Amino acid sequence: MMTTRNWKGKASTVLAILIGTSLLMGGQAHAATEKSSTAQHKEQKQTNKQKQKKQKKQKKQKRTQQAENSQKKFEQNVANTQNKDKKQNTKKATAKKVSSRSDQADKIISHGLRYKGRPYKFGSSKNTTQTFDCSSFTQRVFKEAGISLPRDSRQQSKVGKHISKSELKKGDLLFFRSAGSASPRITHVAIYAGNNTLLHTYGQPGVTTTKFRGTSWENRFILARRVLT
Repeated sequence: MMTTRNWKGKASTVLAILIGTSLLMGGQAHAATEKSSTAQHKEQKQTNKQKQKKQKKQKKQKRTQQAENSQKKFEQNVANTQNKDKKQNTKKATAKKVSSRSDQADKIISHGLRYKGRPYKFGSSKNTTQTFDCSSFTQRVFKEAGISLPRDSRQQSKVGKHISKSELKKGDLLFFRSAGSASPRITHVAIYAGNNTLLHTYGQPGVTTTKFRGTSWENRFILARRVLT
């Protein structure tokens, strides 16, 4: 009888140990599961935090880029407006300059035509308008328009800008050699009055207008200068 009780007692002990071990292992497994879950949660939280941080950074970069693009667009619009205004101002200034030059030329020609028929006299004084030679005439009418010229034709041929015959405009000065001479020595000056017309003075007609192209004056032509700017 004693042997039987001991076996039963040992069996109970073994069973208790097995149950305890099972519970312990279950607890450890649960603890491990909880630990793993906590780690995963923490890792997920960290990942979400990094993702949010990245998204915030991207949004900030996008706003910055939009602001820069907006600023560049604004600056470009300002630059375009300034360039447009500059072109318009340049165009207006050019038109005004052309108008001013044309007005001066018209004034010179108008002053010159007032003396039409006045006698020619070689060596006439620059202080008289009763007679003229070619260079005293050009000097006088330019002076009345507010422009100073030297006294003789050769000196006047060095003033202003040299231009070709094809570029002639009203108010330009044309210089000529003597009739029948092959020498390039300048002996005469005239004012271009437009429409193939010269305004000048010489010989018997005195102050007069004559045609230029297709005449002896074209054959005697040496050079042209533009004084008006």
